[in-house]
Amino acid sequence: MKIANVVMAAIGVTGALLTGMVSCQSVAEEKAPPAKTAPEEEFVFVDTTAIPEGKYGDAVRYGRELMLNTAYYIGPEGKNGKYLGNKMNCTNCHQDAGTKPFSFNLIATHSNYPQYRAREGKVLTLAERVNNCVMRPHNGKPLPLDGREMAAFLSYFRWINSFAPKGHFAGEKSLSVELPDVAADPKKGDALYASHCARCHGNNGEGQMRFDNVTYTYPPLWGSSAYQPGSSMHRVIMQAKWLKANMPFDKATHDKPFLTDQEALDIAAFVNNDEIHTRPGVTKYDYPNKEEKAIDYDKAPFADTFSVAQHKFGPFKPIIEDWKQKGLKPSY
Repeated sequence: MKIANVVMAAIGVTGALLTGMVSCQSVAEEKAPPAKTAPEEEFVFVDTTAIPEGKYGDAVRYGRELMLNTAYYIGPEGKNGKYLGNKMNCTNCHQDAGTKPFSFNLIATHSNYPQYRAREGKVLTLAERVNNCVMRPHNGKPLPLDGREMAAFLSYFRWINSFAPKGHFAGEKSLSVELPDVAADPKKGDALYASHCARCHGNNGEGQMRFDNVTYTYPPLWGSSAYQPGSSMHRVIMQAKWLKANMPFDKATHDKPFLTDQEALDIAAFVNNDEIHTRPGVTKYDYPNKEEKAIDYDKAPFADTFSVAQHKFGPFKPIIEDWKQKGLKPSY
């Protein structure tokens, strides 16, 4: 991929934490830098040394800290509140505090909300979307909308959004995977997991707890401390896209993936195989309109006659073709 006019990044030193509540008015008073135009192939990197001084800057720094050390601040033993149901951090999925390309990148998030979300069947604010992550992957309870932590998250997202060009940029979305004519194979994924993933995430998907027992060095992938069903990572295609660009962390890059598309799908199928792996319980599932449901979301009812297993593992091409013939827009 040709990369034009790369915006260079510098990793900033984490500054002082937010010392008081940041009101919506104080955030609004800060003027974001003007948007920059750039060709679509440009990669955007965030210069954390440019975080401003003052109360707004303190909020941005705290928001970044929350992304990197979520469990420390608001986990089950959180210093500033106990909101999470597990000890994972936002940056486990949104790597580099949401700024790494092809890793559920969050740089454009602030300008993309409010937006309609098919999963909830309604328009969500960015604050509501933050709480979705707190409640699903983190298995927690929602943050107060007028609280210090929510103000910090929103301030951070607004600030990193100031680096985004007009239009799209490289790494904003996930890498694509070519869907095969066969289903993803959890048994093959089991062997691949043992070879490439277990050294960090454990033979039983338990992860590796950090020395202080506050959070994980490598997060759990299933079990009572992992993400819920309904989380984005619980969908096989969605997780495979993320794996292709990012894992193994010391071998893969977005331009030189270590896993093939099929291997990424097989590992995702194994990790998300609910017949052998338990997860935190969920009493309510999503997508109230079945015609808007992601094709790799495996909870009925469906807008087609394909089985739960095929929606879970594939093959996905027949589902996609069926939806297109019906005039529906398949998402995955």
